[in-house]
Amino acid sequence: MLRAGGITAAALFVPGCMREPLQQVSSVADKAPPPPVAPRPAPVPAQPAPAPRIAGVSQPLLDRALAALDAKGNQLRQRDRIAIVDFTPASYRSRLALIDIANGRIDKLLVAHGIGSDPGHTAFLQQFSNENGSEATCEGAFIASNYYVGQHGRSQRLIGLDPTNSNAMDRAIVIHGAWYANKDMLSRHGKLGRSQGCFAVGETELARVFDHLGEGALLYAAKG
Repeated sequence: MLRAGGITAAALFVPGCMREPLQQVSSVADKAPPPPVAPRPAPVPAQPAPAPRIAGVSQPLLDRALAALDAKGNQLRQRDRIAIVDFTPASYRSRLALIDIANGRIDKLLVAHGIGSDPGHTAFLQQFSNENGSEATCEGAFIASNYYVGQHGRSQRLIGLDPTNSNAMDRAIVIHGAWYANKDMLSRHGKLGRSQGCFAVGETELARVFDHLGEGALLYAAKG
């Protein structure tokens, strides 16, 4: 009887022991799978800052001048201002732009070009030249250098930074005031006179140019 009872008890016990693991497996299988992890969005590449625009200045010429400012920056003392001369219009137009880069303020003045750039005195610059003795205007990036007093009074030397104006110092290409670049030339002759290649401005405007450039700013001259 005991043996039979033991067998019976064992038979009753075993199914109970096996039921618990089956319940555990069943409960795990009934769980919902975890939601898939959403992929991280690809980083959006930074967009380049739009090129600044300044009213009254040719955009292609402004872009070239700012590129020169970046390229020649280690040679400049002043990077918050530049001067751009657009020799595309005639000399009766205000072609010299004094630009404050920080706030976009611009001041435009008359400026003469060289005799060798306009032999027929048409008022339009016909050609640039870097050659000694050409009496022509040269193009490219310049550093506004030191001041001195010469045959045209107070003047400012220019250092040419490009192959197109590398002889500027040897040729004494400078900024100076001149009677033939005064505004009254327009009412009398309809155009300015011509320099020997220098950037000649009106005698009463010279101080404004000097105050803007100081020593070490960029002047960029070309056709827009």
